[in-house]
Amino acid sequence: MFEGVSKMNKWAIFAALAVSLVLAVNPGSGAINTRDIDEVRNKGVLDNEDRKIIDIFVAEAVQELVRYRDFTLISRVRSIILARDSSNKPSAAAQYAEQFSESSYKYISSGFEQTSGLEPEDRKLKVIINLLILIDGLEDPRLANLAMEKLNDENMVIRYWAVHSITNPGITEQLNSGEVADLILAKTIVEQLKELVEGANPEIIALMAQFAAAVNIPQGEDLLGQIVDMRTKRYADWTVEYELLDGTILKLLYGKISSAGQSNPDIARRFAQLYSYVIQMYVKGRDVLGAVEKQWLASVLVETEDKYISEILVRQLTIKRAVERGDYTLLLQEHSRLLGDETRPGQLPLKLNFDYGNNPDGSKRTVPLILQEPPNELIIDN
Repeated sequence: MFEGVSKMNKWAIFAALAVSLVLAVNPGSGAINTRDIDEVRNKGVLDNEDRKIIDIFVAEAVQELVRYRDFTLISRVRSIILARDSSNKPSAAAQYAEQFSESSYKYISSGFEQTSGLEPEDRKLKVIINLLILIDGLEDPRLANLAMEKLNDENMVIRYWAVHSITNPGITEQLNSGEVADLILAKTIVEQLKELVEGANPEIIALMAQFAAAVNIPQGEDLLGQIVDMRTKRYADWTVEYELLDGTILKLLYGKISSAGQSNPDIARRFAQLYSYVIQMYVKGRDVLGAVEKQWLASVLVETEDKYISEILVRQLTIKRAVERGDYTLLLQEHSRLLGDETRPGQLPLKLNFDYGNNPDGSKRTVPLILQEPPNELIIDN
């Protein structure tokens, strides 16, 4: 789909596709009858008839969402549903939420089933995406299974919204409740996301990384580590894309380091190795990388020094000065001082009490893995 498009334009196009599906609308507009459901929302206690009204409202609204072809109308329907997903009366909140959730699962599931026969393909795509955006907006853990069924879809935007709807902050907060059912679901989501890491694009990786850092189960940290290892590997073989993403990943790792009651050598090691590769690629790729890639790398270098390295150690701007001056020698010297070299451990490993594994002779490595020189095809292309 994006063959022949530059990295920057590719992710700009993807972001536009994803965001264009969420339109600013007037929740009060549309052909759906909202009078009965609005009356139910203002009742203090619900009876069976009220539950039927909720069920009918959700059924009709989701069916309209499936039926419409115009994005503006679809978005209006979606907003009408989301504006009425809860009761106005605390005394009826649990009753209302239970019925709304049950009905949402039933009719959104039916909506997905109906897409199998939709033509043309772009209409089917619109309906699936908008059903996923509805799930995302409802922030109902019960609907997570419906979204997880779309995680391996061939369409990138469908995959994006499937991931978004099970990793958004509202869902994450509920998964962190400590309830057994939420813990089980959190583990299930993490396991599903682990299967996506290798083939995911940077937009999806960002969602998964933020979720992994926020969800309060050990498996979340495992997922974050897997993502970091994947990004590190991509640097090692010079296939990394959208280097700006690593600013977010380093931020998440720093959050784990700074919030930990005690040193976490695995997290600290990953932070240091990823940052080292960013520095090394900026230096070794100066004559072969494009202007956009170099700008992304520079942004990660400077922001990480300013916001995270300076907090862990002491305030410093050496990397910023080196980047501004184009002084690659100074940058490598600071790399050695902060992260270590063959002769001594760096300030960061000393402060955070970690090393880079063992040398062949069994001694501790004091230097991060060395980035190989740019491959010949990259040099030739540039």
